[in-house]
Amino acid sequence: MLAEAEERRRQLEKEIEAKRKEVLLEAKEEAFRIRSEIEKENREKRAEIQRLERRLTQKEETLDRRLDNLDKKEKAVTQKEQEAAQKAEELNGLFAQQREELQRVSRMTAEEARDMLLRQIERECEHEVAHMIREAEDQAREEGDRRARDIITLAIQRCAVDQAAETTVSVVPLPGDDMKGRIIGREGRNIRAFETLTGVDLIIDDTPEAVVISGFDPVRREIARVALSNLIVDGRIHPGRIEETVTKAQEEIEAKMREAAEQAAFETGVTGLDLELLKLLGRLRYRTSYGQNVLEHSIEVAHLAGAMAAELEVNVALARRAGLLHDIGKAVDFEVDGPHAVIAMDILKRFREPAEVIHAVGAHHSDVEAHSIEAVLVLAADAISAGRPGARRETLETYVKRLQKLETIADSFPGVEKTYAVQAGREIRVMVKPESVDDDGAAKLARDVANKIEEEMEYPGQIKVTVIREIRAIEHAK
Repeated sequence: MLAEAEERRRQLEKEIEAKRKEVLLEAKEEAFRIRSEIEKENREKRAEIQRLERRLTQKEETLDRRLDNLDKKEKAVTQKEQEAAQKAEELNGLFAQQREELQRVSRMTAEEARDMLLRQIERECEHEVAHMIREAEDQAREEGDRRARDIITLAIQRCAVDQAAETTVSVVPLPGDDMKGRIIGREGRNIRAFETLTGVDLIIDDTPEAVVISGFDPVRREIARVALSNLIVDGRIHPGRIEETVTKAQEEIEAKMREAAEQAAFETGVTGLDLELLKLLGRLRYRTSYGQNVLEHSIEVAHLAGAMAAELEVNVALARRAGLLHDIGKAVDFEVDGPHAVIAMDILKRFREPAEVIHAVGAHHSDVEAHSIEAVLVLAADAISAGRPGARRETLETYVKRLQKLETIADSFPGVEKTYAVQAGREIRVMVKPESVDDDGAAKLARDVANKIEEEMEYPGQIKVTVIREIRAIEHAK
């Protein structure tokens, strides 16, 4: 047994030794392989490093060459700068000599020559600008006038309203002068009662067979006229009868105003007006402005604004409604302070009219800025109705002042020789000196005069400015 164990041990030692040698051999082979790979990798890296070194060397050589070139170019630029500075100094010297020579020849300093040149350039620029403006205005005027003429002419043709001419007084005829004493009454009690009840002044003077009713409120004046006419027809004139007659006349006038307002609303196609607003509208039947009946004027403005709105394809109903109500403030402007357009806006707000209507009414005299087409149309329609020849009348004093103001404005411009206001102030003709104003300057002068008239004056309609430049050549044959 021991011999077998010993044998077995020797065999195992041999196997272990053989296995060790085999493992050692494999390890040596693996180490040799790894070493070969590492050496190969090192050789490749050394080759790459050498290649990079060669490239860096080439780049350094290239940079060196470029630096050399830059140094050469810098030297050349420096030399050229020196030469340029030298030439600039020479040029400055030449310019100074030339300036001195020019001043000697022209007998002008540099500042004087510069001012003269600037003035010449300014004149040339003004001439060119005036010419360009004239061409642009001609083109715009041709197209704008054609379109506006068609729209306005059509609107005016569709609206033909008779205008009433009324004043602040009413004359009541009498059957005889003996009626004056009965109207005055014992110790003036009849006339005092009449004036107290109606709120007007009754003027009884030497005018044969007539008495005059005076008052700024046209409704009260009309009530007084109707009441006095009825008293004269009845013949019974005493305080009790006067009070009864005035009450009946007031009811009659209110019915007429309501009927006139309803007729105006029906004629213009405006519906849904509040009853109180209709009453205010009816008051305009007895209200005049420069002799033009305000209710008839409002109807005309409604028709004109609606016609123009239809041509422009905007809100016709809105334009007509605003046109009819645009002067509603004049119904109470004897009682409320402020511009009638602003008063009208407050009234329409109280009756909850649409905001667009309120805006158009407020903008018809530019008390507020117009932000809608309908507002501009109402403004234009109001100007057309008021500016129509014969629609309004002015006092002689106002008329003369307006003509004098027109001529004064035109005379204030240089080059104007004489100015004439013609066609009742609808046109101003400006005669200019032909040697001072050329053709393009005449166009610019016309525009400047028109702009100054718009800034400094208020007037209905529009004023035409005509600049006339005439050159006459006269020679005598002997």
